Amino acid sequence: MQKGIMLVQSSPVSPEREDEYNAWYDDEHIPDILKVPGFVGARRYRARDAGPINVGPAVPTYVAVYELESENLAETIRTFLEASAAGGIRNSDALALDPLPVVTVYELLSEH
Repeated sequence: MQKGIMLVQSSPVSPEREDEYNAWYDDEHIPDILKVPGFVGARRYRARDAGPINVGPAVPTYVAVYELESENLAETIRTFLEASAAGGIRNSDALALDPLPVVTVYELLSEH
């Protein structure tokens, strides 16, 4: 069994639509993604200043971390992309697309 995460960095299209963006993400987007076999959990975080570490203007406001467990991570991601293309995972116009969200898949190497 392969384990990993899919990390998605994104922002709302504008501060005025942040509530709409968050409602879509939490109430629709994450539940739709968790229907895809191999996606077993999700967490969202918001960037914030913390002591001497400050959020730069180019940093996406939010990050979603999806937990993956499957026999083949690449196949899980293909299934996710097919579901997205078929309309099973809808995007919101409250999601900023300029710049595009940054999506990265990481394979688990070790657990402690």
